[in-house]
Amino acid sequence: MRFSRIPYLGGLLACLAATGCTVGPDYHRPAADMPPRFLQGVNWRPASPAVPEAGGDIWSIYHDPTLEGLEAGVAVSNQTVRAALAAYQFSMAVVDETRAGALPSLGTTASLSRQGSGGAGRTATTLGMGVAVGWDTDLWGRIRRAVESSKAAAAASAADLAGATLSAQSLLATDYFLLRGDDAQIALYRRSVAAYARALRITRDQYSAGTAARSDVALAQSLLDSTRVQETALGVQRAQLADAIAVLAGMPPERFRLTVADLPGTVPVVPVAVPSVLLQRRPDIAAAERTMAAQNALIGVAMAAYYPDISLSAAFSIAASPASAVFSAANQLWGIGAATALPLFEGGARAASVAAAGANYRQSVALYRATVLSAFQQVEDQLAALRILQREATEEAAAVRSALLAERVALNEYRAGTTVYTNVITAQVAALAEQRNMILLQVSRLQASVALAEAIGGGWRGLALADMPAPADRRAGRHG
Repeated sequence: MRFSRIPYLGGLLACLAATGCTVGPDYHRPAADMPPRFLQGVNWRPASPAVPEAGGDIWSIYHDPTLEGLEAGVAVSNQTVRAALAAYQFSMAVVDETRAGALPSLGTTASLSRQGSGGAGRTATTLGMGVAVGWDTDLWGRIRRAVESSKAAAAASAADLAGATLSAQSLLATDYFLLRGDDAQIALYRRSVAAYARALRITRDQYSAGTAARSDVALAQSLLDSTRVQETALGVQRAQLADAIAVLAGMPPERFRLTVADLPGTVPVVPVAVPSVLLQRRPDIAAAERTMAAQNALIGVAMAAYYPDISLSAAFSIAASPASAVFSAANQLWGIGAATALPLFEGGARAASVAAAGANYRQSVALYRATVLSAFQQVEDQLAALRILQREATEEAAAVRSALLAERVALNEYRAGTTVYTNVITAQVAALAEQRNMILLQVSRLQASVALAEAIGGGWRGLALADMPAPADRRAGRHG
């Protein structure tokens, strides 16, 4: 984008002929390269209950009231979200402050002075009062462009707030499913401990009967003990995850408890639309787009410095002795006037300011397009992960069935005296590993589902500035 260093005389005359004009380029959203559809979404749809419409609570697709309650707490109590809310409130205050620059200013003055002469000993007291009005005509739209920029920046801040909320909620959901995976693994290890304890009794009975070696008892005892150790170790990880969830939800860990619950057995459908919908659904894309609009308006602010700044003023004042019953008209002063200011030489500062504003705009365009491309990548990555993990889960389920069958056969053969106990140990270890892999795989699928929910923008829909809270109501009462 090029901007002339010296404004055209014709443009100057046209603006003077009108009531006012706004210099600088009008904003049009630059195009971003996007595919017509997602490659990984073709012919793929995991089985699941119905999903909410865009704009609803995306976390309700997991049908877990505990998770939904925690996610609601993030939007209210998470400290990172509260910081983003304060930044949004600040940006709205800037909008109000910038708008005020286009309004006339009104001020009053008051003075009291006492004067005397040393020789005659005379003193006089004078009381003065005055009113002054001033107004920046904003003939070239400098203030209007500044308001335009601040409004766009406020909209970007609103999107940042939504993005911070979504990011914290996504992290909480990821930790939540990791914790539920730990619950499932602990339950698996407890079942395995019970099964291995029964196997240990069998080997002891066999040893007492003289049909088994003492090494069989030692092997059974070793497997039982190591499985108990693994069960205990998971408790540390679960406690740490619970603490992390508490902090994300804005609660002190010592006051937070999360009871044991099952790991979800199904992975819900995340409502993925066509790629173009991401431009409205992703808070980071919305923030980047509004940042472009803000930077574009600042070009007009910089270009307005080429033109004279015209302001109007009026003043009225009265000065008299307090002893006077009535302020005399002879002591009244008034005045009206207009002033203009146009620097004639600043060593290229104005041209540099316009060039800098243009460079900032071009940078925001590049960042916007990079954000869009990154969004497409994230969605494609998670669609691919879910598709592949779904196929892997089917294969793993078959591996679990085979491993459990091998474990039962080996134990029965040992009881019959037709195989050595090392075969039983091998089958038990393999069965435990495959069942644990199945749990971890399900956790990975749920994590990919959460990442996809975040990648499509959650349940957020683009927020226009007109939809934002009024200056007097910025949710401060709700958030404290």
